[in-house]
Amino acid sequence: MSLPILLIVEDEEATREGLREALEDRFDIYTAADLEGARAILKTETVDLLLTDLRLGAENGMNLLADFKGKQHAPISVVMTAYGSVETAVAAVKAGAFHFVTKPLNIDEVELILMRALQSKSLSEKNAELVKEVFELKKGGRPKKSKLDEIIGNSPKVQKMKQIIRQVAPTKATVLIEGESGTGKELIAKALHDLSGRDKLVIVNCAALPAQLLESELFGHEKGAFTDAKSQRIGRFEEASNGTLFLDEIGEIDAAMQVKLLRVLSEKVIQRVGSNKSVSVDTRVVAATNKNLFNLVEDGEFREDLYFRLNVVKICPPPLRERAGDIPILARVLLKKVVNDNGLPSKSLSLDTMKLLEEQEWPGNVRQLGAVLENAAIMSLGESIDPANLPEDLIKRQRKAQLVSGRDQLEPKLRFSLSDIERETIQQAILFTEGNKTDAANFLGISRRTLQRKISEFGIL
Repeated sequence: MSLPILLIVEDEEATREGLREALEDRFDIYTAADLEGARAILKTETVDLLLTDLRLGAENGMNLLADFKGKQHAPISVVMTAYGSVETAVAAVKAGAFHFVTKPLNIDEVELILMRALQSKSLSEKNAELVKEVFELKKGGRPKKSKLDEIIGNSPKVQKMKQIIRQVAPTKATVLIEGESGTGKELIAKALHDLSGRDKLVIVNCAALPAQLLESELFGHEKGAFTDAKSQRIGRFEEASNGTLFLDEIGEIDAAMQVKLLRVLSEKVIQRVGSNKSVSVDTRVVAATNKNLFNLVEDGEFREDLYFRLNVVKICPPPLRERAGDIPILARVLLKKVVNDNGLPSKSLSLDTMKLLEEQEWPGNVRQLGAVLENAAIMSLGESIDPANLPEDLIKRQRKAQLVSGRDQLEPKLRFSLSDIERETIQQAILFTEGNKTDAANFLGISRRTLQRKISEFGIL
C-alpha cells in the first residue's frame, strides 16, 4: 500500500530535513523552502497533507492555504509557528488549516496531528462518495444527503455497519437494531429508511406508553372502542404503510402485545381496536432495543417466534469504548454542532482535552460525549477547550478508573511474585538439607505436613 504524500514547507533547512527524516517512515515526503517551490510541487503532484511554517522569510504560509479555498481534492493543512497564541490558531483555522503546532516542535505531537488530519481527510472523502451514491439512489427530487452521512467513524466496526445498512436498506427485510443506550440506534433507523426509497418514516417509543394505549397507537381504534374513543383513529402501522415503522425499545412490550405484533409481521394485516375487520399494510418494520433479546427469550420474557421475525437482519452499533479511534472525529463534529446550535463563537479542543476524551469509558456512548462537549463549550470562556473546562464528574470518574486499573494490575503481580518467592524458598531449603524433608521443615519453621502440602501444591519434585 502506498504511503500518504506529505509536503513540508519550511525555510530553515535543519528543521526541514529533520522533519523529513523523522516522518519518512509514515509518509512519502516532498519538501520546499518557500511558497514558489511549494506551488511548483503542488502543480505536478497530488498531495494528501501539507505541513507549512507560518513565517517563511518575508512570506506568509497562510497564503498557501488561501490557494486551496473552494478547490476539490485539496491537501489538508497543518501550520507550524513559533508565535503560538489563540489569535494564531484562529487565523490558521479560518484560513483552512486542520490544526497548528508551535515551535520548538515535538515530533510525536506533529506525527499525531498529521495522522489525525489524514483520518479527517479520509472521512470527508468517504462522506462525499456517500453523498454521490445517495443522490444516484434517490432520483426524482429526493434529498441528496443521507442520514448515513451522519454516522461518523472510520473504525472497522462502523464501516462494516454502514455497509450492512447500505445493503439491507433497499429490501423489505425486518431489521433489529440491538445496542447500548446512546449508540445511535434511531439514527441507524433513519439511515435505513433514507436509503430505502420508501415514503414515510413513523417512530414509536414502545416504552413511553402503557400496554392499552400502545395497542391503540400501533393499530388504531374505531369510534366507541373505549370511553375516550370519540372518533376513528388510524394507527401507526396504517400511517406507515408503504413506509417504515421504527419501533424503539421493543424489548419493553408485554406478552399480549407480542402476540399481536407477531400476527402483523406474519400476515401483513392489522385490526383496529374495536373492529373485526382486517386491514392490509405494507409496512417495513425496524425495531431497536438496548436489551439482549436472545437472553430475554431464554428467560421466557420474549416470544421466540417474534424474535426470529424481528431478527431477519441484526445491526449492532458498537459502544464508543470499542471504537476509541473515532472519538477525535466525533468530538470535532459534535463540537461544531454544539457551537452552531447555541450561537457560540468557534471553539477547538486542545490536545490534552482530546487525549482525556479518548481515555474515557463513555458508558453513555455518543450521547454522553455530546452532552459533555455541550457543557464544556458553554462553560469555557476561551477559544480552546482545555481539560479544566470539562465537567468535574468526568475528571473524578477518570481518576477513579485509573486507581481501580492500577490496583487490578498490581494485585496479580503481588500475588504471583509472593507465590514464586515461597516456591523458590522451599526448593532451596530441600536442596540445602539434601532432600531431608523433616530437616527442611524445621529449617523453614513449618510442620512436615505443611511442607508436604506445599510441595504437592507447587509441584516440586
